[in-house]
Amino acid sequence: MKALVLAGGYGTRLRPLTHTGAKQLVPVANKPVLHYCIETLVDASITDIGVIVGDTAEEIRTALGDGSAFGAKITYIPQDEPLGLAHAVLVARDYLAEDDFVMYLGDNFIIGGIHDLVRDFEAERPDVGIMLARVEDPTVYGVADVAPDGQVLRLVEKPRDPASDLAVVGIYLFTPAVHEAVRSIDPSARGELEISDAIQWLLDEGRTVRSSMISNYWKDTGGITELLEANRAVLDLLEPCMDGDVDAESEIIGRVRIEPGAVVSRSRIVGPAVIGAGTEVTASYIGPSTSVAGNCVIDASEIEFSIVLESSSIRGVGRIEYSVIGREAQVTRAETLPRSHRLVLGDHSKVQITP
Repeated sequence: MKALVLAGGYGTRLRPLTHTGAKQLVPVANKPVLHYCIETLVDASITDIGVIVGDTAEEIRTALGDGSAFGAKITYIPQDEPLGLAHAVLVARDYLAEDDFVMYLGDNFIIGGIHDLVRDFEAERPDVGIMLARVEDPTVYGVADVAPDGQVLRLVEKPRDPASDLAVVGIYLFTPAVHEAVRSIDPSARGELEISDAIQWLLDEGRTVRSSMISNYWKDTGGITELLEANRAVLDLLEPCMDGDVDAESEIIGRVRIEPGAVVSRSRIVGPAVIGAGTEVTASYIGPSTSVAGNCVIDASEIEFSIVLESSSIRGVGRIEYSVIGREAQVTRAETLPRSHRLVLGDHSKVQITP
């Protein structure tokens, strides 16, 4: 079995972070989401992996290489425009050949792996296998209407009036039957070839589509809230370690990972939290569910339930929470009067200021 990993797209829900980088490489617990995806596939004994790339192709190639670091072989497949998940299957036709494959959206995050899902698919071999999860707002997902035995009856993309609260998780299993389906459908109203339409075409042709409920943690990390929640979930499983330097005036509580070269002085860190290599934390508080990447500076500040990316600095700003700070960002205190907020914000930024 092969895998097709989707690592293109524009990442509009993660702007402004994705104006300068691939959404699949935004880190969770200081590791890119895409790395978790590749590791999950290899854990399921799938090592022949095709990666769909777009405008951020070079960044993705740099992050994954030829796959050998993960125990995999990676083939890169260019997609000129992100014209839908079914379109990705079309452009990967030569690579996929007549093999069964897993299609894995590169910004989806799952704890617990897909080993059992793959083995069940190989044993039963329906035409399509999908994973489902109950969600609060089904209108933003592909939604399945499912019989009691798990057979999918109908699939609709982003329905106005959902038949259920069962959303399709971004991990699919296909036999070669899907290739006829993606060639047979028309673009949707938003101009994309929807994979849900391709699966519905197979259902209309009398093909078998089986579903299974996800039993572990899953998040689509395409939005800031979901990214922070995934970060929290991974940190909850963190194995603590103290490879950096912590002075006697600092207090470390709970599951905290301090990576080599990090320096913590006169500070309090309450886990789960991770402090990246080469980062300096001085006279500060780092609270639960916080990831600070490498080569950052946190000085005389408080931060909790947040993600701080590489080489950023936060100095003397009081408390920050529920935030994502981009690479090489500088957050500082205004020392002049009158006291005011001075901001330089990219497109689609969101800022909440306490009066």
